[in-house]
Amino acid sequence: RVGGSFLRRSARPDTPYAHGPRGVDLAAVPGDPVRAALAGTVRFAGRVAGVTWVTVGHAGGLTTTYGGFAATVRAGDRLDLGTPLGRAGRRGRLDWGARRDGAYIDPLGLLGARTVRLVSLDG
Repeated sequence: RVGGSFLRRSARPDTPYAHGPRGVDLAAVPGDPVRAALAGTVRFAGRVAGVTWVTVGHAGGLTTTYGGFAATVRAGDRLDLGTPLGRAGRRGRLDWGARRDGAYIDPLGLLGARTVRLVSLDG
């Protein structure tokens, strides 16, 4: 979690291995803390293609990813909701993604949005 606005919303590529964004880009003030969206355990913290990424495993087959910041956590660290993962970098943005059982989902759905279902009043 960072305090910024959305720079790009989630858009999944046509295939699992195609190039393209899978999460959202959030505006971030350089140096601001980046915090865990949910409690979990760090599965990976390191650089991929020159960018720092942190992957956090959660209950129920959920995984969140955070990219493009200066991480201070390591694989195996246990996190509570809101635990600092590191600090926003100079580029002024954070990449945030999520997967459930390996399939990409829109991470914004983790922020408390509810599914609305219309039900007939006739029973």
